Amino acid sequence: MTTGMPIVINGVMKPIPTLYKPLKSIDIDSKEAFEASIERSDSCAVPAAAVVCEHVVAFELANGLLDMFGADQFDRLKETIGAYRKETREF
Repeated sequence: MTTGMPIVINGVMKPIPTLYKPLKSIDIDSKEAFEASIERSDSCAVPAAAVVCEHVVAFELANGLLDMFGADQFDRLKETIGAYRKETREF
C-alpha cells in the first residue's frame, strides 16, 4: 500500500559461495579427468541481483495495479486510472 510517495525498498543478498575444494571435472576435448581451479565466484553479483530485484518489484506493482483496477487492456487501464484520479482530486 502506498500514498503516492516514492517506494523505498531495502534488500539483501547472500554472497555466492567460493569452493576451496576443487571439483572433479573432465576435459571435453581430451576426455581426461582433472580438478577444476579454485576461483572466487563472488566478484560482482550485486549489479545482476539489483536488475532482478527491480524487475520483481515492477512485476508486483503491476500486479497490484491490475488487481485494483481490473483492466485487461492498456487503454482501458489508462481510462480507469484517469477516472480514479479525477474522483480522488474532487475530495
